[in-house]
Amino acid sequence: MSENGIEEFGYKQELNRALTTKDLLFYGMVFMVPIAPMGIYGYVVDVSNGMAPLAYLIGIIAMVFTAHSYANMSRAFPIAGSVYSYASHGINPFVGFFAGWSILLDYILTPALVYVVAGYALQEMFPIIPFWGYIILFIVLNTFINMRGIEMTAHTNTVLAIFELLVLAIFIVVGIIAVSRGVGEGHFTFNPIFKPEGFSIDMVMAATSLAVLSFLGFDAISTLAEETKDPRRMVPKATVLALVVVGTLFIVQTWIAGLIWPDHTTFQNPDTAFYSVAEAAGGVWLKYLVAFATAVAWGIGDGLVAQAAVARLLYSMARDKMMPSVLGKIHPVYKTPYVSTIFVALLAIAVGLLVSLDQLTSMVNFGALTGFMFLHISVINHYIIRNKKTDFSSIMSYLVMPLIGFMIIFYVWFSLQPEAKNIGFIWLGIGFVYIAIKSNFFKQKPPAFME
Repeated sequence: MSENGIEEFGYKQELNRALTTKDLLFYGMVFMVPIAPMGIYGYVVDVSNGMAPLAYLIGIIAMVFTAHSYANMSRAFPIAGSVYSYASHGINPFVGFFAGWSILLDYILTPALVYVVAGYALQEMFPIIPFWGYIILFIVLNTFINMRGIEMTAHTNTVLAIFELLVLAIFIVVGIIAVSRGVGEGHFTFNPIFKPEGFSIDMVMAATSLAVLSFLGFDAISTLAEETKDPRRMVPKATVLALVVVGTLFIVQTWIAGLIWPDHTTFQNPDTAFYSVAEAAGGVWLKYLVAFATAVAWGIGDGLVAQAAVARLLYSMARDKMMPSVLGKIHPVYKTPYVSTIFVALLAIAVGLLVSLDQLTSMVNFGALTGFMFLHISVINHYIIRNKKTDFSSIMSYLVMPLIGFMIIFYVWFSLQPEAKNIGFIWLGIGFVYIAIKSNFFKQKPPAFME
């Protein structure tokens, strides 16, 4: 049996192992959106008192602890399902269900969220098609790509990542030229990164909350473990790399933007702040290039990988009899969880048309942060409590770092709006009733966990 085989966990290899570290890296990058600040810059620069790059630097530092926990658990359990699988095997299957049910709120609603954002962005530029028309267009395209196989999804991710990086490179070059010619600051300074007069502990805390949520997506790399050639080595490496690479790109582009437009209080509309920066740097052509790239990155790029991630999560939970078994069906030719993929597409259409953007954002944030807390607890239980790894290196890696990660995530979770937590707890309550009935009040474990 291969060291990366999943038979040791009671499963059969059904998905196609074709992905490399590069594929995983591009997947994580596309999910996180390398040009994400272009769509939310107005809000980031406001909450950070004009120091957007610092907010993203804080985000990298905050999330590296969570990335470290993902890396540790993906080495121990190189299987699909992300935090669901890690908590199921690291603690027990019922805790795993709640971890999976929590992050399902993130994964299953993210496609709808990004489709709505992209739909509104494109309607603003091309109003001939209503925003719901763009939503349906994105969903049909992404569903087709995802159903055709993980290799087609990976190739599409590569193209989208290169496109986003190319647009970002154009903005950076044009921005540097503009600053050197006297636009904005008129010279290169670190003021957009740190200004003592605007720095405060309240700003750091607010920036941390926003920045942590900006990095959601690198964690979804773990859902592709069973389609990766060497998951124990490639998944941890790609997870950490995606976080650091995309975080660095966030810092660079917001630094350039801060140089071009030094006074963030003069933006007329926070939704289009970065587009105003682009226009100031290079003219109308750069404004529309950046806006179009943002719509494509969210609608096709982010939507594509988000749909793939939730389909794998549903597949993993269905395989363990935690979800209806039909969601675990694999396409006989393309080796993809096609029923889950279609289900997510239909759900995204319904949610995208019926739920407001604010409500979607609140539910996604609650689900992701709750799932991350389960992840950190799983690391401590599996390595420290169950396997009794108590040497200094293990204590630091499997206890100290997860505890710090848990506290950071708990702070952000605690700071969520009351509405987000109310909706989140209702979701957890529905999950409790569902799994209690399905497991005969927690007496019947899934087959893979039978001793």
